[in-house]
Amino acid sequence: MASHTLAGLSLRDLEYAVAVAELRHFGRAAERCGVSQAGLSEQVRKLEGLLGVALFERTTRRIAVTPQGEALLRQAREVLGGARVLLDMAGSRAGPLTGPLRLGVIATLGPYYLPAVLRDARAAFARLELRVQEGRTAGLVHALHGGELDAVLLALPVPAEAMTVEPLFFEPFRVVVPADHPLAQRPALALADLAGEGLLLLEEGHCLRDQALALCGAARGTRYASSLEMLRHMIAAGEGYSLLPALAAGERVELDGLLRIRDLTGAPVGREIGLVWRATDPRSAGFRDLAAFLRRTVPPGAVASARTPPS
Repeated sequence: MASHTLAGLSLRDLEYAVAVAELRHFGRAAERCGVSQAGLSEQVRKLEGLLGVALFERTTRRIAVTPQGEALLRQAREVLGGARVLLDMAGSRAGPLTGPLRLGVIATLGPYYLPAVLRDARAAFARLELRVQEGRTAGLVHALHGGELDAVLLALPVPAEAMTVEPLFFEPFRVVVPADHPLAQRPALALADLAGEGLLLLEEGHCLRDQALALCGAARGTRYASSLEMLRHMIAAGEGYSLLPALAAGERVELDGLLRIRDLTGAPVGREIGLVWRATDPRSAGFRDLAAFLRRTVPPGAVASARTPPS
């Protein structure tokens, strides 16, 4: 029976094992961790020997986590998250927003929003080292819970358990239609005008898809795109129309004049963008400062949220 002491337990080895569990592949896990596959495999075997438990079932075709490994790897994630909090607490002594900040941003926002604020943000928080990661809402929230991200920019609401949420701005939706579509002949459109066939949506997993479905519904034969840029090209090709966030729709004249952008009449329709972080993060004061800055520097086409951060 293995002797369970802390002497041989390494956080790095736990990180290796968690990477293998998430990627189900030793080679990709080694690439993520920046080590050789042979070195990672050896350290994982040493960890299994120390614990006296096989974490993985290895075959020539696949890597599977053993039942005992599931519980141990779940705890390993907790240990790694606690270690990251320890480092964050130490770093916060030099200032609430100093050093690396791993910021996640949803794919339907990042390319259209970040270029407008990054220069001013770097000037306002000169000692901050931003590490930006793009993704979909569920994956970003999971990474935030697991300590792999420090904060995320996404559309609200989100599950707020153990999270702090600061609204930043409201981003209206606009209608983008082919230039030769009947809807393009109208100066403005209502949601009721979009209820027929021809609505194009993003693939499942994008929060924007769910919002468009809630507003317009889905007609038979609805087609789907993998990204906003593909959605734009599908519209330009005459395949249909869609709702796009104001920052993504913009006022750009592109695609040889094949697109027309129209506003929606009636009550404002859109999404609220917020900054979200773990409630236990010791840098909360710094995150609130960042949120206040982002509310002050809202790009054209969006409206700053009315909420002010608590003192």
